[in-house]
Amino acid sequence: MTKIFLGGSRTIGRLNSIVQERIDNLIKNSFEVLIGDANGADKAMQKYLSEKQYRNVTVFYIGEECRNNIGNWGTHKVETDRRKKDFAYYTLKDVAMCDRADYGFMLWDGKSKGALNNILNLLTRQKKVVVYVSPNKTFIDLKSQSDLDIFSKLCPSKKIEEIICEIKQKLDLNQKQLTFA
Repeated sequence: MTKIFLGGSRTIGRLNSIVQERIDNLIKNSFEVLIGDANGADKAMQKYLSEKQYRNVTVFYIGEECRNNIGNWGTHKVETDRRKKDFAYYTLKDVAMCDRADYGFMLWDGKSKGALNNILNLLTRQKKVVVYVSPNKTFIDLKSQSDLDIFSKLCPSKKIEEIICEIKQKLDLNQKQLTFA
């Protein structure tokens, strides 16, 4: 069964009709949805999936308890020895979803380091990603890291390279699973 990693920026709290249509296509095809428990895009997509009474969803979380599970779906706890709840800590949950997913669907605000990191991690694993660039209200299909040049032209604020540099500074690059090319 095809597994789709849904994720996005925490600043995106609502889904417009064109994003809802894309999610409707996932439902129609009975894809397995892997989604995080964060506020923002994760929570908005969870709410929509719950309203559609879609059951083929697994919520990934890290820590003691799941922050958001609107549809009361099955969960997957990501284990870690890390104590500090920083960018690298929550990235472990996202890496687990990248590893299990066949494809990604990300909602990006043009600034979020977490959503961009998910896009990069999926591409590094040779997994295609559909990205909804919220400020431009456009979709872009990324099939490989070479597509980042096209993607960077849609970036409404900083250049992609600057954001990637910021991500690398936030991550503990000694952890093999957190690195990307």
